[in-house]
Amino acid sequence: MEGNRFAPRAQRPGPISVWIKLFQGLGTIPDAIKDFAFRTFLLLYYNQVLGLAASEASLALLVALIVDAISDPVVGSYSDNRQHRWGRRHPLMAAAVIPLTICIYLLFAPPDVAQGYLFWWLLVFAVGTRFSLTFFAVPWNALFAEMSDDYRERSELISYRFAVLWLVSPFFTYSVYAFIFTASEEYPLGQLNPAHYATFALVLALVVGSGALLTTALTWNQIPFLKHPTSAPPPFSLRIILQDVRDALANPEFRILFLAVLANAVVTGTSQALQIYMNTYFWGFGGEQLRWMAFSVAGGLVAFFTVLPLQNWLDKKYLLVVSSVAIILVSMVPVSLKLLGLAPPPGSTGLVWLVLAATTASVYFVTIAIIMIASMVADTLDLQELETGNRQEGLFNSVVTFSSKATSGIGLLMAGLLIDFVILLPEGAQAADVTEEVTFRLAVLEAYVVPLFNIVWMALALRYGITKERYAEIRQALEARRASAAPSSGTSGSSASSHDPDT
Repeated sequence: MEGNRFAPRAQRPGPISVWIKLFQGLGTIPDAIKDFAFRTFLLLYYNQVLGLAASEASLALLVALIVDAISDPVVGSYSDNRQHRWGRRHPLMAAAVIPLTICIYLLFAPPDVAQGYLFWWLLVFAVGTRFSLTFFAVPWNALFAEMSDDYRERSELISYRFAVLWLVSPFFTYSVYAFIFTASEEYPLGQLNPAHYATFALVLALVVGSGALLTTALTWNQIPFLKHPTSAPPPFSLRIILQDVRDALANPEFRILFLAVLANAVVTGTSQALQIYMNTYFWGFGGEQLRWMAFSVAGGLVAFFTVLPLQNWLDKKYLLVVSSVAIILVSMVPVSLKLLGLAPPPGSTGLVWLVLAATTASVYFVTIAIIMIASMVADTLDLQELETGNRQEGLFNSVVTFSSKATSGIGLLMAGLLIDFVILLPEGAQAADVTEEVTFRLAVLEAYVVPLFNIVWMALALRYGITKERYAEIRQALEARRASAAPSSGTSGSSASSHDPDT
C-alpha cells in the first residue's frame, strides 16, 4: 500500500464559506439544464415535430450516450492523474465551455435538411454535446469530495448544488413554457410548433455555457486547497485507465453502487423519455399548463433543509430506499385518479394542481435520493484511499456516470420502441388526433409497468455496507495515516509543486 500520494498545496484557513459552496453549486446548471432539454424536448422534437421515427431517434441517442459513456472513465482517469499548476480539474472544465455551447445550440437548431440526414445530424451533435459536457462535468463532480473530508459537510456541499438547481431550474422551465413554447391557433400545444425551437436553442446554449463558465471562474481560487498528486503521475495510457477502472470495481461497496445506478438508469431513462408524451397526449397540457410545473421546485427546496436531519435519523442507504419507494407510489396517484374517474376534468385548474402536487412530492424524494447516492459514492472514496492509497474522485464519479448514461440510453431506446410498437403513437400527431386506447397504453406503461422495475436496484442498494459508524472508523484510520505521513508528504508536495509539468 502506498503512502499519502495526494495533498493540498495550502491549508484552508477556515471552514468552507457559504459563497464557495454556492459557487461550486453553479456547476449543476449545465448538466441539469441539458438534461431537461434532452429529457423533455429532444425525442419529442425530432419525432413529433421533425418527423423522425421515435425508434430511429432513440437509437441515435442511444449510440450518442454509449460513445459518451465510454469517454467518462477516460476523462475521469486523465483528470485524476493530471499534475498541473492549475490543478487537476479546472483546466478541463474551462476547455469544455465553448464546444459545449456550440454543440447544444446546433442540436436544437438543425438546418432544413432532407429527412434521411436528420438521424445523422441528431447523432453527431448529441455526441458532441455529451462529449464536451463530459470534460466539464466529470472534473466538476469530483470537486466536492476533494473540498471536504467531513461526513456531514459533503452532504451539505451536495445540498448547495441542489439548492442552485432548484432555484435556477424552475425559472428556466417557467420561462421556456411561458415565453418560448406559447400556444397559437395552428399549434394549441406550443411544444409541437417547429418555429419555437430556434429561439429555444439559443436560450439553452447561453444558459448552459454561462453556467459552466461561471462555476469554473468563481472556484478558481480554490485550486490550492484541492488535493494534488505529491509526486509525478505515470504517463497517461489506456493501460492506466483500465487499471484504474479495475481498482475502482474491486471495491465491493463501490461495485454495489455501480450496479444499483446501472439498474436505476434503465428505469429512469425510460420513464423520463415518456413523461413529455404523457404531459402532451394524456394530460393534454400545453405551455400554459406546463409552466406551473416549474413550481415543483418547492419539493427540492424542502429537501435541501431536511436532508441532514433525515440523515441523522436514517442511515444513507435506508433513506435512499425509502425515498425511492415514495417516488414510485407518488407517481401512480394522478394517473390512478384519472383512470378511476376521480380526477378533476381535463383542462381544469384542479387537474394542473393535482399533477403539480404529485410532481412536487416526487421532486422532494428524488432530491433526497440523488443526494444520498452522491454522498455514498464520496464515502467509498475514503474507503478506497484507506485500502489502496489512491484518491480517484474523477474516476469513481465517471464510472457512475458511465453506467447512468449507457443504461439511460437503453431506457431511451426502450421508450422509442414502446412508442412505435406498443403505444402505437403516429409521428406528427396533434393531441386531438390521438385515440383513448393510445393514451391508455401510454399511461399504464409510464405509471405502473416501468416503475415496478425499480425493485431491482433498491435490493442492490440495501447491500451497501458503509454505515455512519463504519465511516467514522475509516476516517479515523485515514487521519492517523496522514498524521504519521505529514513530514514526508510536505516534502513531496513541495517537489510536485515546483515540478509543475503542464501535462
